[in-house]
Amino acid sequence: MSLAIVHSRAQVGVEAPAVTVEAHLANGLPSLALVGLPETAVKESKDRVRSAILNCAFEFPPRRITLNLAPADLPKDGGRFDLAIALGILAASGQVPSSALEPLECLGELALSGAIRPVQGVLPAALAARAAGRTLVVPKANAEEASLASGLTVIAVEHLLEFAAHLNGQTPIAPYQAQGLLRQVLPYPDLAEVQGQIAAKRALLVAAAGSHNLLFTGPPGTGKTLLASRLPGLLPPLDEQEALEVAAIHSVASHVPLSAWPQRPFRTPHHSASGPALVGGGSRPQPGEITLAHHGVLFLDELPEFDRKVLEVLREPLESGQIVIARARDKVRFPARFQLVAAMNPCPCGHLGDPSGRCRCSTEQIQRYRGKLSGPLLDRIDLHLSVPRETTRLNADAKPGPSSAELAEQVVQARQQQLARQGCANAHLDLNGVQQHCSLQGEDRQWLENACERLGMSLRAAHRVLKVARTLADLDSAAHIRRSHLGEALQYRPSISGA
Repeated sequence: MSLAIVHSRAQVGVEAPAVTVEAHLANGLPSLALVGLPETAVKESKDRVRSAILNCAFEFPPRRITLNLAPADLPKDGGRFDLAIALGILAASGQVPSSALEPLECLGELALSGAIRPVQGVLPAALAARAAGRTLVVPKANAEEASLASGLTVIAVEHLLEFAAHLNGQTPIAPYQAQGLLRQVLPYPDLAEVQGQIAAKRALLVAAAGSHNLLFTGPPGTGKTLLASRLPGLLPPLDEQEALEVAAIHSVASHVPLSAWPQRPFRTPHHSASGPALVGGGSRPQPGEITLAHHGVLFLDELPEFDRKVLEVLREPLESGQIVIARARDKVRFPARFQLVAAMNPCPCGHLGDPSGRCRCSTEQIQRYRGKLSGPLLDRIDLHLSVPRETTRLNADAKPGPSSAELAEQVVQARQQQLARQGCANAHLDLNGVQQHCSLQGEDRQWLENACERLGMSLRAAHRVLKVARTLADLDSAAHIRRSHLGEALQYRPSISGA
């Protein structure tokens, strides 16, 4: 047969659209044409495939070869189609049976020797192949990652000759059995290691219970970074769907190895990070820090040191839970449902309000420093807490506070109530959800409205107060929001934003 079809998968963001590799042999002068909007790396596959076929002692057909990567309007890049192209040529020339390729989807880059090298973005392709009901053929180095998609049959291959022998029925390859190498649950830092800061620990508990954003303000050395690093240990474990989403994102990110699964990500970009580094971008769009923090924590230390334009790009993802990277050719959507935790000093020197009087910052310097943070951005942060300097205690035998495991039990109970009631965390409630699940009695409603008027709070800030109060009620296992919950929620509103 002079026509063969092999199934494969492209990579667009964190999705893996289907690609059909069609190989056709015709009479005429020997040539090879590759069509279907291939990028440079795909065009170069012609030479890799030719050398691999010849070095494996197969015949490279001396005919007019046309290779089509369909759909034609989808850009294809990378070396992930090498294996499918080689198999298409071999099947079209009758050297491997075409019928054996129908239930398969193939990914892999070919070396000139015929060895099959690993590629990026295997997990999204594995999830798509499972949904399509096909078997996935991947390089052996990617087999463990592909096996994270439970219920998928994976065939791991190391060489083109090995897989050709399997297709010809000479040496069958058994389906790959996962070794669990990526399923490593690493311990999180324990909150009990942090001395003092009772109010900050309470704020961490509330933030974890309702998935609220949090801002710590205080002088240097008071434990703001230490506290933030303990938040992932308070969050509930990822369910299977969330864990697969996190793993798929890290699979397509070229600079982030998929080393442990399932773990909630904790991303800490430096304050010199650019906008594209934070939200994603590039000529070939790659996920940024907010996407790499999906279902986890994004910690921004020294918040006012970030460029203001960089911080402003966080406003839409904080509301929508996604980011859309638009380019002239296409548009890529990345998930970005992260929990923001930030830390900042009260002034440029960091010692404003210190009893020692060390602060020498002028009023203009302080205003300029705080002015780097816009009101709309601060309005989207639910919990604002001052972390004061406490008395220095170097006693290692001091009685520790509650451990992360103890607080995590309270968080799990609160989250279970939220999921049973509304299907999401309190911080993710929309307007209808706030009206339905955060309703107040008449006197409490009037009391909150008066408080919001006195504090000059926006309607969005008032809704966030209601969400925090609902979380406080869940921690107390209360069916309705009480005045005490509203009072504590109002204490977390900022003084530096003017809200």
